Amino acid sequence: MTRRESRAGAARQAQAGSTSSSPPGVAGTTRPLAELAGLRRRLASMLYESMLLLGVLALTFLVPYLILGPVAGFTPPGWVLWLHVFAVLGVYFVWYWRRGGQTLAMQTWRLKIVDATDGRIASRGRCWLRYALAWPSVLLGGVGLLWALVDRDRQFLHDRLARTCIVLLPLPSKG
Repeated sequence: MTRRESRAGAARQAQAGSTSSSPPGVAGTTRPLAELAGLRRRLASMLYESMLLLGVLALTFLVPYLILGPVAGFTPPGWVLWLHVFAVLGVYFVWYWRRGGQTLAMQTWRLKIVDATDGRIASRGRCWLRYALAWPSVLLGGVGLLWALVDRDRQFLHDRLARTCIVLLPLPSKG
């Protein structure tokens, strides 16, 4: 059976509401099966997310500093600016991931971040870990994204290390 066939079968079972036995290494738990999101869909969501983040950063970063600079005649050092960007984006991502497992872009692409061990919404600590690991994953030449090309489940390196995964949600039922 190919990976695509096993994912399609898992998606059908998840839509039917069935459960499977626990994954290897996790004894005595059951969880619903879900289809892992494809690489193209996750990359498209990241592109869309980057456009949304321009608005978030404009509101929470540029506007305050554009006001602060001319009015107070003060420009913070570069490391403070980077720390501010890191904190603002961290609050954005972790709040959305904890709220329902999805950012605005992920809702559009029917993606959801879950804990890889039990399939539930990831804990706050795991969300912060995933967020912190995503920075070097993306900024070091995209090595964490390229990792998905060799990973057995096509997961990004920061997802693998934070023990999270991105799943594809089923289409909403018409009716």
